[in-house]
Amino acid sequence: MDLERVVGLISQPQGERLAFLPAKASKKRIAETLVALANTRGGVLLLGVEGKGRLTGVPDAEGAVARVLDAAQQADPPLTRSIPLPAQVNVAGHTLVAVEVPAGLSHTYRLRGRYLGRKGARNVSLGAEELRRLLLARGETAFESLPVRGATLDDVDVEAVRAYAARVERFIGLSPEEVLRWRGCLTSDNELTYAGLLLFGRFPQRFLPSAQVLIARYPGTEMGEAFIRHVADGPLPRQIVQAEAFLVDNMRRGVIMRGLIREETLEYPREAVREAIVNAVAHRDYSIRGVEIQVLMFSDRIEVLSPGRLPGHVTLDNLLHERFSRNEIIVQVLSDMGFIERLGYGIDRMVRLMEHAGLPPPRFEETANGFKLTLYGHGERMVSAGRETRSRWAHLHLNPRQEKALDYIAQHGRITNREYRRLVPDVSPETLRRDLADLVERGLLLKVGDKRATYYIFK
Repeated sequence: MDLERVVGLISQPQGERLAFLPAKASKKRIAETLVALANTRGGVLLLGVEGKGRLTGVPDAEGAVARVLDAAQQADPPLTRSIPLPAQVNVAGHTLVAVEVPAGLSHTYRLRGRYLGRKGARNVSLGAEELRRLLLARGETAFESLPVRGATLDDVDVEAVRAYAARVERFIGLSPEEVLRWRGCLTSDNELTYAGLLLFGRFPQRFLPSAQVLIARYPGTEMGEAFIRHVADGPLPRQIVQAEAFLVDNMRRGVIMRGLIREETLEYPREAVREAIVNAVAHRDYSIRGVEIQVLMFSDRIEVLSPGRLPGHVTLDNLLHERFSRNEIIVQVLSDMGFIERLGYGIDRMVRLMEHAGLPPPRFEETANGFKLTLYGHGERMVSAGRETRSRWAHLHLNPRQEKALDYIAQHGRITNREYRRLVPDVSPETLRRDLADLVERGLLLKVGDKRATYYIFK
């Protein structure tokens, strides 16, 4: 903890990751602050600072350090095992004691039976739901191992279990129930767990409606009314396949000019996109209800938003080097199925694939309640490869006229009957009317107005 950093912290207001306490603060108050920081996102406690950064200093720095260590020892489990030795720093003639609490600690801490967290600049007791999420995030309770209330073996696709068992040598000859139990998908009381439901359920969304992937393709660089969407649901392996197929079908095919060399390529490396989807599906927090994985495809990037912040001791700083899985059962089964080539190395591989394709490195961010991954594509550097370039609408199995209409709407926001006739002048008005009616019936377009004032937009 150097002088420059401490001076920078003093100039900031107290908050979730920064706390000030006077020199005379009691061991109890220090312990409460350390536990609250540890249960939130880590941070720094500065002893000898009051109010809005007013320096008062610590008269007895050695005694203050001893008091901090005693306070840390009062936590359950003791925080002395997790925090570095407090630092003494001299600022403008005042001696301060700085205590750094690392982010991403693997335990949940309490003080005299109370679980504390930071809310703004205050230490607060965690509510039941906040504590449940913290325990799940720290890996002390695994949501995937909990039994699904109301689910039975009738909710399992037995053929999918048999197909999985055939891939794993140790499971050959075992019954589906034995395979599920061995993999933690079935409890000793024959209750289906959330991992079993998500991996092998006939329709997991009956019990977890938000356990799905919402994919949207926008024609520009920002969200707008013009877009196409797809919801990938069913068990997790099917979601991965559906999401990857949608993104690949909607990628531009073309060439990248590297100097004077034309190189045919996809907009993004397919394997990197697959890794991004698998990572989101395998590691999301399925205990968070009401929000699905969102994959947003723009003209210059793909954003993958996954519910649940980084698990355990993993932080944005050590993401490429540390390994911790929120859903160990799900990760293992997806690995057995071939979706994960090497356990824990998907992020590294994604970075290498993007670099090899000449693209910027992926961007990793934590949001208020989740994790966001962004892949940046070739954008305007990509030019058409010629007649072989597939339409972004190819996966919808439309006729070429309809694909032209959708391209027109993506560019102009809407299309009228007259504009459609100009696009394909050699086709009868009745055929074009049926084309547009079919797109409305498929749920792709919305018809607005009537008679001559009619126009069509993306639904």
